[in-house]
Amino acid sequence: MKSLMLLWKRTADDLAVRCCTSATMDYKIVQGRVNHEGLSFLTITLANFGKDFQKSLDQGFVARSQYQGFGFKTRTPGSAGLPRFLGGFLERVFDTASGRLLDEPDVLAILAIRQLTLMFSKMELECSDARKRQAFASYIQCEEEVRDSDRRLSDKNMSDFRRISTMLFASIFTKVDREVYRGEVLPKHGPGGTADKLRGNAKFRQSTWPIRLETYFPLGENVIPNWRFSDQLAAVDYLEPEAEIPVKVISVPKTLKTPRIIGMEPTAMQYAQQGLLTIILKELERDYLTDSLLGFDDQTPNQRMAREGSLSGELATLDLSDASDRVSNQLVRALFANHPHLLGAVDACRSRKADVPGWGVQRLAKFASMGSALTFPVEAMVFLTIVILGISRELSLPLNRRTLFKELSGQVRIYGDDIIIPSKWVHTVVRELELFGARVNTSKSYWSGKFRESCGREYYAGQDVSIVKVRQPLPTRRRDATGVISTVSLRNQLRIAGYEEPVEYLDSTMWKVLSHYPRVDIDSPVLGRYEWGLVDSDSYDSDYQIPLVKGWVVSAEPPRNSLDGPGALLKYLIKDSDLPFADPRHLMRSGRPQSVNIKLRKSSNR
Repeated sequence: MKSLMLLWKRTADDLAVRCCTSATMDYKIVQGRVNHEGLSFLTITLANFGKDFQKSLDQGFVARSQYQGFGFKTRTPGSAGLPRFLGGFLERVFDTASGRLLDEPDVLAILAIRQLTLMFSKMELECSDARKRQAFASYIQCEEEVRDSDRRLSDKNMSDFRRISTMLFASIFTKVDREVYRGEVLPKHGPGGTADKLRGNAKFRQSTWPIRLETYFPLGENVIPNWRFSDQLAAVDYLEPEAEIPVKVISVPKTLKTPRIIGMEPTAMQYAQQGLLTIILKELERDYLTDSLLGFDDQTPNQRMAREGSLSGELATLDLSDASDRVSNQLVRALFANHPHLLGAVDACRSRKADVPGWGVQRLAKFASMGSALTFPVEAMVFLTIVILGISRELSLPLNRRTLFKELSGQVRIYGDDIIIPSKWVHTVVRELELFGARVNTSKSYWSGKFRESCGREYYAGQDVSIVKVRQPLPTRRRDATGVISTVSLRNQLRIAGYEEPVEYLDSTMWKVLSHYPRVDIDSPVLGRYEWGLVDSDSYDSDYQIPLVKGWVVSAEPPRNSLDGPGALLKYLIKDSDLPFADPRHLMRSGRPQSVNIKLRKSSNR
C-alpha cells in the first residue's frame, strides 16, 4: 500500500508542477486517510470523488451534496466554496466562491483531478466475502426487477418494440433465418471455461447434449466429423430440459468495491451460441444501416463521436448499469418474433437456469448473463430498438430505413451498453430505456456540459482527458508475473502520456525486481522501458535481420490437453479459416493458460 501512496504522490507532484500549484497538503490528506481507512480510500473513496467531479463538470457547478467525506472551504459567509482536497487544482476549474464552472476552465487541471482520483478505481482486487454475497444478492434482485418490468409492459409497448425492430432488422434476420433453416450454422467452441468444466480440446469430447438443441443443432451434424463416425454418438447422453446443466454464476475480481458477476455456459450451449454469433454479426456488418449504428469490434467511432459531443454539445453519451442482466428474454423473443427458425435457434441454445452461490438454481427471466456468446450483439440490438423507438416519438418524419440512415448516421451509435444519441432527445430516450427495464447510470452519462466519455476515452471541450489506470498492485518480487507485466505496461502508458516523476518511481521499483530492464520499442515482446524510439541491443539476428535484446518475456503456455481421432478431425473441419492453426501444438495443448510466467531470454526489441 505504501508503494501505491508513493506512486500517487509522484503523480500528484508531476501534475502540480504542470498546473502551477502544490499537492503537498493533498498528499498529507491521502496519507492520513489511507492510514485510517486502508486501501479502500484509494480505490473507492477517491473514485467517488472523481465521479462527483465529472458530474460537476456536466452540471456546471459544485454541489455540497457531492464529495461526501471531504471538507469544503469557503472564503465568504454563505458561499458554496470548493472541497479542500485538491483545492489548488479545483480552483483552476471552478470559481472558488460560487463553485460554478469557469468560462474557460483549465483542461490540464481537469485531467489532473481525474488522474489523481480515478487512477486506482479499476484495480483488479479480491473484495470481501460480504461484498461478494451482496453482488450475488443483487443478481437475484435484478432478476426480480426484470420480471416486474415484463409485467408492466403493455401490449402497446410490445407492439411498438416489434414495429421498430422489424424496420431495423427484418432484412437482416431473413438472411440469418434462411441460413438456420438450411442448417448452415457452423458451431464452434469458445476459449473460456464452461459450466461442465470442459476446457480446450476436451470440449471436442462432448458427453452430454441438451435435447432442446436437436431441432436446429442436431447432435450427429455437430459433434462428429461425418456419419462414418456415428458409433461415437452412443456415448453421448441426451438431456431433457429438467436435467440440463445450469449456467454457473461466479464472481471474478473487478474492484475492491464489487466483483464482476459472470455466467459460465454449458459447453453444448456455448458451442451453438458461437455458431449463431458468427452469422448474425456477419449480416449486421454487411447492412448499411446497422453497420452505421452498431459497433462490435471497433470502438473508435464511439470515441470519435464522444469527442464531437464534447465540442458541440449536440451528442450525449449514456451508460447503462447491469446492462446485460436487465435485457428481458421476452424482449428478445419479440425481437426475433417474425423469424421462426432464428427465434427457435436462439431459444434452443439459451440456458434457462442459473446456479447462483447462496441461492441455488434459479430460472432466468433475463435473456442471458455476461458469458453467453450472444449477450453482446443481442443486447446491442435491443438497446438500438428502444433508442430508435424513443427518437421516433420526437421525429415528425415518417420512419423508414433510408430516413433513419440519413437522419441518424453519425448521430446514434451503440457499442454494447455504451450509447451515443443526440442530446436534444436524451430525456425521451432515457424514459424509453427505463420503461423497457434498462437502468441508465446517471453518474456516468453526460449531455449538459462539455464532458463526454465512451468506450474508454474521455473528452472535455474536444480535448482528450483520458487517464492511465493502475490495474494491479506494484510487485515486490519477480515471481509476481502478473504484477510485473501490469506495472511495465503502466509505466509505458505513463511515459506515452508525458509523465516524468511517476515513470522514474516505477523504473526504480522495477530495477529492484528485474535483473534486466532494457529500453525497448513499444511493440517488443520484451518487458522493458519505452523511450520514444531509443532501444537497447545486445546482438543481431542475421536470419531475420533484427536487433535482439536480453530481457524478460511473457510465457503463458496452454495446459496439456491432447486430442486425436474424430475429435481432432472435427476441430480441423469447423475452423473458420483456410490458414493452418497458429499453434502447431494445438492438438497437444489447448485452452486458456492457467498461469502466466516470465522467462529471461533474447528476443526482438522492435
